[in-house]
Amino acid sequence: MGFDVVKYIGAVTVLLTRYSHVMTLEMQYVAFTAGCGPDGLALQRTLLPALRSREVLIRNFATTVNRADTLQRRGLYPSPPGESAILGLDAAGIVEALAPDCTGSWKQGDRVMALLTGGGYAEYVAVPEDVLMAVSPGMPFTSAAAIPEVWLTAYQLLHVEGGLKRGDTVLIHAGGSGVGSAAVQLCLLAGCRPVITAGSQEKLDAARRLGAVAAFNYKTEDFSEKVLTFTEGRGVDLILDCVGASHYERNMKSIRIEGRWVLYGLLGGGTISGDIFSQMLRKRITITGTTLRARDLQYKKRVVDGFTRDVLPLFSKGASPAVKPLIDSVFPLAQAGEAHTRMEANLNTGKLVLQVRDEATGKSLHDEL
Repeated sequence: MGFDVVKYIGAVTVLLTRYSHVMTLEMQYVAFTAGCGPDGLALQRTLLPALRSREVLIRNFATTVNRADTLQRRGLYPSPPGESAILGLDAAGIVEALAPDCTGSWKQGDRVMALLTGGGYAEYVAVPEDVLMAVSPGMPFTSAAAIPEVWLTAYQLLHVEGGLKRGDTVLIHAGGSGVGSAAVQLCLLAGCRPVITAGSQEKLDAARRLGAVAAFNYKTEDFSEKVLTFTEGRGVDLILDCVGASHYERNMKSIRIEGRWVLYGLLGGGTISGDIFSQMLRKRITITGTTLRARDLQYKKRVVDGFTRDVLPLFSKGASPAVKPLIDSVFPLAQAGEAHTRMEANLNTGKLVLQVRDEATGKSLHDEL
């Protein structure tokens, strides 16, 4: 096939027009081959993402590692059709450019964070303007990046899908994770009692410091017995479950009659051999399966709008009550593989952040590949 000079010149012209104030048309990103291990993550170069209708270009300062990233790297969770295949479900940075049909809600230079369908492990990312949120003055981008994916997921699980009500007792699995730590704080804001499970004393202690009223080690004790003792035999009103099959029987014992159970992950497997339907009927349980990444933009906007109204102001300095992202550690983007290794070994308590740029200068941390 011959080289189409006219088509090439046309493409370059579009890029130059759209990003005329951006100093480069290329960016660094973390590349991978589906099925690789953490050591298969490596920096490469590619063109800046093209802006679609009502999208903005963010000069990315930080992103985070999510379970979905490790699954995608392993070839188990591909990006939605038509979306960026680059890893990374959140970003924090500065608005660099806007599509011509943006509504005017944001402007060049705004400090923002965003929920992504992909693309966060890169120096620039294109994002629909409807999923942007403002980063409060004084908040580092490395902290802001730890908010979008996990806090919006926790808000979705509790308020959109879980029907959270004041006074509820909520069983939160993986209570030392980013979603778990956010869910603990959101429960307290709503006047509810968060009960968590985790696999280490460090994670149990971290959840208690955030306000969990009870915390149980699922590796060393039967959490269902502990939950029933704690609730005086009644059981919990709501379960946030990212585990699935391996916790199924103990979840069934833990949940009260007419309780709600929101399943959003399958870390413990997805195949169950048991009388799940008869138990659901006897307890009249509502089980909801949900994800966030593949949802349509309208649904995500609803979650972002609710979170922006109800929770986002509480991240500001001096807010009362105050909430905060729980951060385990910060890695430079070039060390994404080390961060993946830490997550897959379940060593992190809170978020693993990948820093893309220096907070003060805005310069990339990676001058060379």
